[in-house]
Amino acid sequence: MKKDLTKTRLFQRDEIKREVIHNNLLTVASALEERGYNPVQQIVGYLISNDPAYISAHRNARSIIQQVDRNEIIEELVKFYLESR
Repeated sequence: MKKDLTKTRLFQRDEIKREVIHNNLLTVASALEERGYNPVQQIVGYLISNDPAYISAHRNARSIIQQVDRNEIIEELVKFYLESR
């Protein structure tokens, strides 16, 4: 069955942002693990201090985590935690 390409498609900004943050954190965590770091400790250090030196440049992890504002990452993490209770 063919899709009707004439209809306007709605994008949910919050869902897209959440997915980007989720994927970025998973990518960064994986890169940190490959380098032998504890990803939770390193990401928390970055989020608290805003110092990108906590994140390895391996596999562009430092650039990836900086693609989204640090406050937006924290906001999504708190939302996720509270929604999962």
